[in-house]
Amino acid sequence: MSREVRVPALPESVADATVAAWHKQPGDQVREGENLVDLETDKVVLEVPSPVDGVLGTIQAREGDLVQTDAVLGLIESGARKAPGTPGTPRPSVAPSSSRAPLESIAPMNSPPQRPRPGQVIAPAARRLVKEMNLDPQQIPGTGKDGRIQKTDVVAWLDEREQAAPEHDPDALTLTESSAPSLTGEAGRPEQRVPMTRLRARIAERLVQAQQNAALLTTFNEVNLRAVLELREKYKGLFETRYGTRLGFMSFFVKAAVDALQRFPSINASVDDEDIIYYGYFDIGIAVSSPRGLVVPTLRNCDQLSMADIEKAIADFGQKAQDGSLSYEELTGGTFSITNGGVFGSLLSTPILNPPQSAILGMHKIQERPIVENGQIVIAPMMYLALTYDHRIIDGREAVQFLVAIKETLEDPARLLLRV
Repeated sequence: MSREVRVPALPESVADATVAAWHKQPGDQVREGENLVDLETDKVVLEVPSPVDGVLGTIQAREGDLVQTDAVLGLIESGARKAPGTPGTPRPSVAPSSSRAPLESIAPMNSPPQRPRPGQVIAPAARRLVKEMNLDPQQIPGTGKDGRIQKTDVVAWLDEREQAAPEHDPDALTLTESSAPSLTGEAGRPEQRVPMTRLRARIAERLVQAQQNAALLTTFNEVNLRAVLELREKYKGLFETRYGTRLGFMSFFVKAAVDALQRFPSINASVDDEDIIYYGYFDIGIAVSSPRGLVVPTLRNCDQLSMADIEKAIADFGQKAQDGSLSYEELTGGTFSITNGGVFGSLLSTPILNPPQSAILGMHKIQERPIVENGQIVIAPMMYLALTYDHRIIDGREAVQFLVAIKETLEDPARLLLRV
């Protein structure tokens, strides 16, 4: 009996999805609940599980096809079993789409794909890289929960193999013309054309939208983080012991931002045609780097969260971003955003709005610099702050005072406790 594998209900406002990768091929044995195929939207990657035990029959939606809700992806012969010695259809070798695209695969390109060991869990981003590079997942140690293999594990394993590979090793990672059949251009001047991912295309669309539809202006300030660093150094051990998570910097900035947003409601607002929507809640978007690009999961009701709650949620967002497991709900909404270019070494930048929000706070690298305190030159850990805002509803005076409020709170964190 044949059972159809259909596209699940897509999130609201998502019209279609792209078939990103099939993890089974016709003739392969499948188990109920086992992931068959990944569907990529402009925000998240959705896993489509098998509805029954059986053997995968025909695939009706190939990788790269656009599909809509309830479309048939393939058929499963329920109750059937693969005949002994009958392999599934070999998967074609695919030129890697990651930054390692021009490198040779560890395994011979014409070898059949390797299967995970029983019970082994592989994150979607890692699974795609394993498939593209035609790797054996059984050789890759997983550092995630319950041994889950993440993309960072795959990249680290590749790096170790590359460094350990001798020059004469035929499986060594080497840059050769034959290993990059998709390269074009003149001799010695190779080029490679790859399609833009759905997420990257969506990021580009939203950034252009923000610049075209809003009156963007950025104001800057600098903050002395000595008090925050001393407080963090004094209590980080006790904090981690009690709450099971490290005390980072982001919780200080989130709390300072919420306090300032409560004092300046126009910053926590958005434009809707000819109306202004003022939000009575504080959902902060936290920009997180992922293998697919920058994503902004939303930390909801931040005014009701403790610093431990914030740190735990941000750590969870970071892990999910690497695994490619952020849900659509986690990536929607938000009344204000914070982005930290300092983790990549940025000293100063002008962040771009995350529409329909009206403001975004940019954090930067902490750098020791000479400043004047009480008439004396001292060395202090300084950070430049940037606030990009929509001048249509936020006046320059409000934007400057908002950023000064964040600066004052961070330079004297006791204000968070006293609410002054």
